[in-house]
Amino acid sequence: MNDINNINSHLNKSRINFHGKKILITGGAGFLGSWISRVLVEQSAIVTCIDNLASGLASNIELLKKNDNFTFLRHDISTPLNLNKDFDIVMHLASRASPFEFEKYPIQILKANTLGIWIALGIAKKQNARFLYTSTSEVYGDPDPNFIPTLESYFGNVNPIGPRSCYDESKRAGEAYVKAYALQHGIDTRIVRIFNTYGPFMRSDDIYGRVVPRFIEQALTGEPITVFGDGNQTRSFIFVSDQVEGILRLAGMNNLNGEVVNIGNNIETRIIDLARIIKEIIGSDSDIVYSPIPEDDPKRRCPDISKAKKLLNWQPNISLNDGLNKTILWFKSGRF
Repeated sequence: MNDINNINSHLNKSRINFHGKKILITGGAGFLGSWISRVLVEQSAIVTCIDNLASGLASNIELLKKNDNFTFLRHDISTPLNLNKDFDIVMHLASRASPFEFEKYPIQILKANTLGIWIALGIAKKQNARFLYTSTSEVYGDPDPNFIPTLESYFGNVNPIGPRSCYDESKRAGEAYVKAYALQHGIDTRIVRIFNTYGPFMRSDDIYGRVVPRFIEQALTGEPITVFGDGNQTRSFIFVSDQVEGILRLAGMNNLNGEVVNIGNNIETRIIDLARIIKEIIGSDSDIVYSPIPEDDPKRRCPDISKAKKLLNWQPNISLNDGLNKTILWFKSGRF
């Protein structure tokens, strides 16, 4: 709750307020979607959450459902629906996002970011609502080292028929849908490219889950911490409250029509170092073991966030150690 209060305090200081705004969130029971929903409901926004609970969790929104300003509709956004509601803002977050779901659910992922965004954009068009799309750093693929930190102007280095292509290319297609609706229908659109986000309410799953909750669960249970490759590949980890604040600044500020903005941490961390930090914080005896690196796994990932600093007056505030401590405490509480 303190993190949500801090987000709202920062937004209020910047005169960004969603009080009374009618907001549709697809994927609103997911990790990021449920965080955004909590913040908006605290601001007295009127939130409609659409989620088919394929990867989102009913437990993420259990308390929200008791609030009169929150409505949950269980529905797959890649199939049509009629909503007899007005919306000021539509946020499209629906999509599986774990790399190890790409092989299991490639068609569902493709549908969420093509058919799903088409349907969500249609709702925004009908309502003349502002539209925010949560894209991803995956649109950059495996960047050329000369383009790290990576600017929004980088076109990407993506394998269109690789094992990650269902996500990478559908997110790129989703951005093209957003641009097309902006050009043809004049919709106010914004695209956020999200980098590796972690924090409470993140699914742990198993060895194939996302790296932060997977390492935490393995360290807590004394299982070997599984590092893919030699662990020298890097990611830029951002705590969820920093990510949500950046997203809501982009969604809530005026005069940002058409903008594409990286929201992430501009500090690179090697995966092996992440494993060691988590092991140290927990005081775990888990061994670190190595497995073959997945195909097309990016070697480095780090955003250039100068645009977010300039346009949104935003930068991450939570250090990796502080964020991991918060996340580990949440996992220790048994809420996973």
